[in-house]
Amino acid sequence: MTYKETLDYLYARLPVFHRIGAAAYKPGLENSLRLMEALGNPQQQYPCIHIAGTNGKGSVSHFLAAILQKSGYRTGLYTSPHLVDFGERIRINGSMIDPDFVVNFVAQQKQLFERIKPSFFEATMALAFDYFREKKIDIAIIETGLGGRLDSTNIINPILSVITNISFDHTQFLGDTLEKIAGEKAGIIKKQTPVVIGETQAESQVIFEKKAEALESPLFFADKIYKLQRKNRNSRGAKMLLRVKNEKKQTEKELSVGLSGDYQLKNVGSVLCAVDILNDLIHSKKITIQAGDKGISDGAIREGLEKVCEITGFQGRWQILGEKPQMVADTGHNEAGMRQLKAQLERQTYEQLHIVIGMVNDKDIRSMLALLPSRANYYFTQASTLRALAAEKLQAEAKAYGLTGEAYDTVESAIQAALSKATKKDFVCITGSNFVVGEALEVLAFEKKKAKRPSK
Repeated sequence: MTYKETLDYLYARLPVFHRIGAAAYKPGLENSLRLMEALGNPQQQYPCIHIAGTNGKGSVSHFLAAILQKSGYRTGLYTSPHLVDFGERIRINGSMIDPDFVVNFVAQQKQLFERIKPSFFEATMALAFDYFREKKIDIAIIETGLGGRLDSTNIINPILSVITNISFDHTQFLGDTLEKIAGEKAGIIKKQTPVVIGETQAESQVIFEKKAEALESPLFFADKIYKLQRKNRNSRGAKMLLRVKNEKKQTEKELSVGLSGDYQLKNVGSVLCAVDILNDLIHSKKITIQAGDKGISDGAIREGLEKVCEITGFQGRWQILGEKPQMVADTGHNEAGMRQLKAQLERQTYEQLHIVIGMVNDKDIRSMLALLPSRANYYFTQASTLRALAAEKLQAEAKAYGLTGEAYDTVESAIQAALSKATKKDFVCITGSNFVVGEALEVLAFEKKKAKRPSK
């Protein structure tokens, strides 16, 4: 099979959550354990960092990957979902997985897949772990897919666990209270393994404390150690400048960060706390990394935070796509994400706000719509996926919250309409589901390439 045929096989033969939703969800570790055993347990061949959380786990994963890479460690990164290219899910030092490896792996493991019948996520995880072993990485950063306790990735024995925050998402699987959701996320905490909690929350703090105590795991609340403040609040630039204070060491410094959404302050705090623990583990020789015990330098931290997108290829988090009009894409795909987006929009200056938005049909869209500003022009759309909520239905639901605009059958037509109406002093925001942002990135990349072509 070709690379495209191989991906088509994976999508067609295996249940894919990001395409069909709940029907593809397979809670439990049995399939993952069987897959790993058949492959010789590749995940045990290198140290791993495990990251969970409702929002922020993608940003934290990419920040850590960039920092470790700049420290000289050959770094594997496994995240989901992808926005444009399947290869975004599996990277080594920022480079997407070799397509030939994907083709060969699937060809070799077809019988295994037919026997175990894994989900798409389980099969992709197995592919990632085997690829990391084959390429002899020094360390892997593994992001959970959904939840923690029963997530497929929870078969690893990490050197460090990170839980970014807890809020409502996927409540049909994880529970309808923050306490229940926290209990699921806490499932990634392992015995005598340090864990970083990114955000102290009344509903979840006790749950994390009890779990960590029972497992004798050192527990760190990042926001109690690091206090961060943005210095260039009114800047529209892609980088943001932070004043960072370490309450524990009583030190201060300034850092430039390549992801400019204010909500990244909590994520950066989590990353800095994680780096401190990693350095302690490395220098005390409590863990062994193939590349040596040189640790993580301040220079690597600075460069990794500032150039995270260039180093790792990260996209879709308050990503600036254009100027005049200012255009930004942000995957605010749940209530917490939309709350963060709303706060970020309120800090912008513009004459008119234009919002291109599409959602999936299995989310609590009303809680998200209730957060959006009524003083904006809306372009309701739908991505080309089975889970997409029809643009007309989203338009009708939004009307109840005072949000008005036209409906568009495609993301491309919605963006074109927004750009045709926006002036140079306006602001265009593309948001909603990962699918909408992914298609927007494809559309705009194509338009950019087309504009660069020499005229005949």
